[in-house]
Amino acid sequence: MFGDESFDIRVGFDAMDFGAVSSMLADAYWCKGISREEVEESARNSAIVAGAFTKDGAQVGYARAISDKLRFAYILDVIVLEPYRGQGAARAMMDRMIHGPEYQWLLITRDAHRFYEKLGFSVTSRPLDWMEIRKLRPPRLGNP
Repeated sequence: MFGDESFDIRVGFDAMDFGAVSSMLADAYWCKGISREEVEESARNSAIVAGAFTKDGAQVGYARAISDKLRFAYILDVIVLEPYRGQGAARAMMDRMIHGPEYQWLLITRDAHRFYEKLGFSVTSRPLDWMEIRKLRPPRLGNP
């Protein structure tokens, strides 16, 4: 167990239940309808994947980060099943991830600012320095 003793935090591709992870992410606003194949491929290409598991072994949370493994890491897909939210699963996964290497950690969130502020995140000090290329993706099932 790591962090909140209510959850077993596991790290690594082989430790994840991708059936459960795919179900969670397919309902998330940021990747509605994502396929299991996309979820597994994105996990394979990540620097770290973490999961929160109940004492009976059910995966109820997931988080991952991509990184150059030297200076920067970007957090994605942090999610916890609704009945387990507010019980420390997300915090335990994040603690496990961000208290590792000394990266500059980055993320984007639409609705969890307070949660991430409690972990030490703040609004970027130079928001006008950021740029993006936003390309349209083909629609996924459930996300027209």
